[in-house]
Amino acid sequence: MTATPANTSVSVFRLSPLIRITLLSLYIALTVPLPFLSQVTAAPVSPALLWVGISIGFIALYAILTEQVIINDQEIQVTYPAWVPRFFRKGWVLPWSEVKELKPRSTGQGGLVYYFLSQDGKAYLLPMRVAGFARLVKFVETKTGIDTTDVRPLAQPWMYLILLGFTLLLLLVDAWTITTALALGKLT
Repeated sequence: MTATPANTSVSVFRLSPLIRITLLSLYIALTVPLPFLSQVTAAPVSPALLWVGISIGFIALYAILTEQVIINDQEIQVTYPAWVPRFFRKGWVLPWSEVKELKPRSTGQGGLVYYFLSQDGKAYLLPMRVAGFARLVKFVETKTGIDTTDVRPLAQPWMYLILLGFTLLLLLVDAWTITTALALGKLT
């Protein structure tokens, strides 16, 4: 992180807790039954190997979800905690004076994401899943002079609430499946 003068205010935006909880829960719901199913079906992949893979995947997903945006009067920075290897998630820093424009790009699913374009032509993805996104966008507008009235988050909170609801239902089905298999004596 670039050193800033003592009188500079710093704001930190972390990934929305709703998004973090939803995605971690969905990962658990989709992967935890696999070692049990592997054992019941005598699959060639051992349950122990699946547990190792699931654990590594969970740590990787959690690392991605620790992204934070740090803004001050001089720059915007996307960073990760020190325990996240730089080769895995690098992050970036962009001084406000280098921001040329905020460019929308459509996603494959029909949504819009926004990129900061710097004076030298590099593109930096505007983090859109942070808690306090409207405040972040207002700060971007203040520091760059770019009109951000049309900038909206990629996904609305109600979308993640629906996904979380279905994930909880899936977790209930997972629990029923695992307990049924245990009760039938299929697992030891």
